[in-house]
Amino acid sequence: MTTQQLREQLNAERIHKPQVNYFVSEVLTYPYLVQSLLTIVHEQDKEGVFNASWVFDHVLRQQPDLILLVIDTFIDELEHMQSESCIRCMARACQTIAEHYFKIKNPFFKAQITPKHLETMATVCFDWLIAEHKVATKVFAMTCLFYAGEKFSWIRPELKLYLEQHIGSGSAGFQNRGGKLLVKLKNLGY
Repeated sequence: MTTQQLREQLNAERIHKPQVNYFVSEVLTYPYLVQSLLTIVHEQDKEGVFNASWVFDHVLRQQPDLILLVIDTFIDELEHMQSESCIRCMARACQTIAEHYFKIKNPFFKAQITPKHLETMATVCFDWLIAEHKVATKVFAMTCLFYAGEKFSWIRPELKLYLEQHIGSGSAGFQNRGGKLLVKLKNLGY
């Protein structure tokens, strides 16, 4: 598949799960398409379309290390995301990066992700957490922040404060993840 074919097919109409699986298979077979896919994510984000971001999300679920091929572009564009559906997928990608860097301690992630990448990602995730976003975006962002707090001392106290202030008024999903993170924060001495 060429970049142009990928763009045309992702822009043709709203895709469904079988098409997502097809595109994921193509990108996993031809990893050079990750850069093109991320470019299409940003193009579609401006139009409020989320086909490419949905595919990008599923690609990273199956092969997370592919984010490393586009990490600079991914991080540089995070703060410019506009569409809620695209932001949700990017927040999940941030969670994946944080898990592989901090929890799994994947050596490829540790070698290629810089402190600047992590700082930008944490800042954007905090913005997503406190802004008016859907619960999935907030849940992925708070999880990313919890892990990033291992590196940045300001994050965990701020995250704890935010969660304590908003857990009572959050949705069931927010309360569930927020409650679990509050327990973890307490166990870490926050």
